[in-house]
Amino acid sequence: MKGILVILDGLGDLDSKQLDGKTPLEAAEMPNLDFLANRGHMGFMYPVRPGFVPESDEAVVSIFGNDLMDSSRGQLEARGAGLNLTRGDLALRVNFATIDNIESGNIIDRRAGRTLTTNEAEILAKALNKIRLPCEFEFKSTIQHRAVLVLKGGFSDSISGNDYTYTGGQAIAAEKIGVFKPLDEEDNSTYTTNVLKEFIEKAYEVLDKHPVNEERRRRGLLPANFLLMRGAGIEPQKLKYYKKWMSVAYMPLEKGFAKICGMTNFSFDYPKLKNLDAYSNLWQGLKEACEFSEKAIKKNFKNFDYAYVHIKETDLPGHDNKPFEKKHMLEYIDKTFFKFLVSFAPPNKIKVIVTGDHSTPCRLKAHSADPVPIMFYNQSLPKMRSFGLGRFFSKQSAIEGEKEKKRVKFSEREARKGTLGRILGKDILERLGFI
Repeated sequence: MKGILVILDGLGDLDSKQLDGKTPLEAAEMPNLDFLANRGHMGFMYPVRPGFVPESDEAVVSIFGNDLMDSSRGQLEARGAGLNLTRGDLALRVNFATIDNIESGNIIDRRAGRTLTTNEAEILAKALNKIRLPCEFEFKSTIQHRAVLVLKGGFSDSISGNDYTYTGGQAIAAEKIGVFKPLDEEDNSTYTTNVLKEFIEKAYEVLDKHPVNEERRRRGLLPANFLLMRGAGIEPQKLKYYKKWMSVAYMPLEKGFAKICGMTNFSFDYPKLKNLDAYSNLWQGLKEACEFSEKAIKKNFKNFDYAYVHIKETDLPGHDNKPFEKKHMLEYIDKTFFKFLVSFAPPNKIKVIVTGDHSTPCRLKAHSADPVPIMFYNQSLPKMRSFGLGRFFSKQSAIEGEKEKKRVKFSEREARKGTLGRILGKDILERLGFI
């Protein structure tokens, strides 16, 4: 293996009052990642472009050198969920959500409080698949509040979803459900939105009074009584191929991406939510992700040129304004997975990139256009003085034997001072020698 790319979902953040003006990354004790950073090079990355607020799919697609027009969230999620699609099938990413009622359309929680179990979602999905529409469709729940809807055959993806949280590279705290709208004047686009409106109204009738949700109300939990949809897509993916890569991905989006790119994906069954504490489940998932990633790389590093590891859990505290949870998750990843990388990558002369797919600042509770820090470790290169076209390397003795003058911390502020400078997501793999 020549290199490992680690993406920590939602890594970037802003200063937090709860952390005495520091970001979670600045406040976290991460000696292993800092070890690599002090022997490597840092910079700051715009996953897509400056001023653009990316969703996870847009960021990952861009980081692997693709045009955003070549992909859609719905198609990636559906592939990751194991659904078979033919051209013209319309796929959308879905959230089980909570609203007050369909007339007022006030969003109470976009994820039903993060307490919807996968078993509950599967029961609700079974009921939704009994809805009658003028077309064939398939609704599939994936993990907890996440799901996919596919309308079979001959539909348009020139439509807006009813989830307005992320629209056109901007992020808002959507308080109202959106309306499906055609984005052109084609009859098929209008027909598609009409079918989706019909489905969403019937789905609300099924969900709001379903026994699963009645029981959730009885237990003081938010009902999963509405469906928020985004990322409509009908076209087969046209992504660059990475056949010599392995990936460790366990969420439908990243699994679908890896599959379409020709990577060999290694995954595990995400732990099922067993109690009312959503974060105990996230911690269980994070621990499984770190352990599984280490085992997968150890077992398979001789069979692939590169590895892509995507860890999801660090994004969620940002959406929930929980900076301490984000800090603690980063520290856990450091003392487990990054501890492994420190002992594994240098002796095997493996390059390492660590970055995020986007920033999810806790105080914004949403993705932002802020750049994410990026770290590049390569034992075979001398320390960089600067990076990019027309720049050069400084002559320096072997890094391992050199006494460090100043210990730097992998963080947003330090990254802005780094020798990599500013870099766009689409350029990192080529510039850092991963392709």
